[in-house]
Amino acid sequence: MCDLPSDCFSINGTHSSPPKHSLKIFEIIIFKMALLNDLINLNLTDSTKKIIAEYIWIGGSGMDLRSKARTLPEPVSDPKKLPKWNYDGSSTNQAPGEDSEVILYPQAIFKDPFRGGNNILVICDAYTPAGEPIPTNKRHAAAKIFSRPEVEKEVPWYGIEQEYTLLQKDINWPLGWPQGGFPGPQGPYYCGIGADKAFGRDVVDAHYKACLYAGINISGINGEVMPGQWEFQVGPSVGISAGDEIWAARYILERITEIAGFVVSFDPKPIPGDWNGAGAHTNYSTKSMREEGGYEIIKKAIEKLGLRHKEHIAAYGEGNERRLTGRHETANINTFKWGVANRGASIRVGRDTEKEGKGYFEDRRPASNMDPYVVTSMIAETTILL
Repeated sequence: MCDLPSDCFSINGTHSSPPKHSLKIFEIIIFKMALLNDLINLNLTDSTKKIIAEYIWIGGSGMDLRSKARTLPEPVSDPKKLPKWNYDGSSTNQAPGEDSEVILYPQAIFKDPFRGGNNILVICDAYTPAGEPIPTNKRHAAAKIFSRPEVEKEVPWYGIEQEYTLLQKDINWPLGWPQGGFPGPQGPYYCGIGADKAFGRDVVDAHYKACLYAGINISGINGEVMPGQWEFQVGPSVGISAGDEIWAARYILERITEIAGFVVSFDPKPIPGDWNGAGAHTNYSTKSMREEGGYEIIKKAIEKLGLRHKEHIAAYGEGNERRLTGRHETANINTFKWGVANRGASIRVGRDTEKEGKGYFEDRRPASNMDPYVVTSMIAETTILL
């Protein structure tokens, strides 16, 4: 009998040393894995000025991220100096087969945490060959709103709380949940600690650090109320950069879960019943709100949001009606109300904002699958331009 369990085969309850040919195969596999890992982690700066740029865009569903890579002759830090590129829009439900070319315009650059070195991630939006934004390009319209002088003057800040659910890949069921069954009721999981309360923390921490490396203004993470559900926060970010950073953070999260063998879901109500949904609470302030007397500006802004409640709800994410039920820390989708420290309201104002007489407020209506370009620009349009 062998001395160490790791050196043994167990056959019908008896232990024996593995055949020599099995050890040889195992050694070859380990060697090949180590070699592959070394190749993946090659530092290109040691041998070439060339870099890899991963061009990222949003596909036809409005939530499916796509990407492809190209080699550039040298490092680039200004998106305006990056070449435009094209892709087959007929394969992403964004163009017909007989005229399938869609053009990518580079808009924002982040460091690539996967390839390291001078390699970059490039957030792009999509246009026809004639230069017209395609229908799924929501960034173009948002940029027009944020470039308005009235909006620029107010320097709008956003802090977005992106909730998501980690799923077991083969059964499409939340991480940590028994297959075909349910965990204990909600209560111990929010910001919980322990193997029976927190599921997927390694993925979450890897994402946190990767976003910081990339240059995304990620400001925190926490476990959420439903087990297997987590949240990261981005901000404060100014104007259009809030949307760029959320999409980049979503891309990095999807890549990390790809490596880990999990699936990330942005569904606003992934599990029906007495479980919390997933939102993207959007914290917002303008220069006027952050200055003395800002509380009165905040109240006027909230009043404007109430007048356009239906328009905002229609743009705040698919399936949001399953989440905004008036339960599980939400206001009913058909009701607009606001309050101080009220998590069951459409708009929540913090105690500190009320006390200081200035600050920010939180729009709790956006779903986890919302488009941040749409939500941030719509809030600015309603509160500043109308």
